Amino acid sequence: MSEQAGRTTDTDLAGGSTRRLLRLEPTPKRVRALVDGVTAADSRSTMLVWEKPQYPTYYLPRPDVRAELLATGRVDRSADLGDGQVFDLSVAGRTLPGAATAYLDSAVAELRDLVRIDWNAMDEWLEEDEPVYVHPRDPYKRVDVLASSRHVRLVVDGVTVAETNQPRILFETGLVPRYYLPMSHVRTDLLRPSPTVSHCAYKGTATWWSLDIGAGVHHDLAWVYRTPAPESQKVTGLICFYNERVDLHLDGQLQDRPTTPFV
Repeated sequence: MSEQAGRTTDTDLAGGSTRRLLRLEPTPKRVRALVDGVTAADSRSTMLVWEKPQYPTYYLPRPDVRAELLATGRVDRSADLGDGQVFDLSVAGRTLPGAATAYLDSAVAELRDLVRIDWNAMDEWLEEDEPVYVHPRDPYKRVDVLASSRHVRLVVDGVTVAETNQPRILFETGLVPRYYLPMSHVRTDLLRPSPTVSHCAYKGTATWWSLDIGAGVHHDLAWVYRTPAPESQKVTGLICFYNERVDLHLDGQLQDRPTTPFV
């Protein structure tokens, strides 16, 4: 099903009773990719393509790729998209192996004149003049952080490790709620700093904590955003524990542990 420009296009990839739709949508945002401060791509006609259901990928018109495309002769075969021609990118005096793919004969007509640049091959991605981290942002993803007076108690191996009536609850589209707690309401004597650092396209960079209650260390059980992205400022300096790995009591009622891709 295709709709007018600027709206979502769903392309039928398989047909029949096993029909699978590939979601595509143009974005009005200017998108740039930089290497060593040099612009490798600069587009005002970027297509968002949901190759994965969790988040989209940038596809850019070939004329908007300023880096030189060097044919490798290699082919990336995709059951959904067809055969992709793999290119090295030459930019800023460097050659980036296999950093671009073009599906010139794709069954998805909208992709034939577009190029996908490997996210990690670039030093920086910008939407307008602001950096974007980890992956392109989904325009339909929303993050709400709400102050709450609900009573939250976290128990690990029978030990209460946190208890508060002042949580901030982060609701993120498609994910379970996360309960961010003031550090002063947590058994900080049980926390051990972890070298782990993680990144989120919507929340920023998190540092991690393990928990040691004497019977063994629970590695990377909790995290803190010290300088979160603007939409998540309300969780600054608060700590959040994996719902999946603790006994969460909400208003006195033990909650089921959720099943998520993260644990």
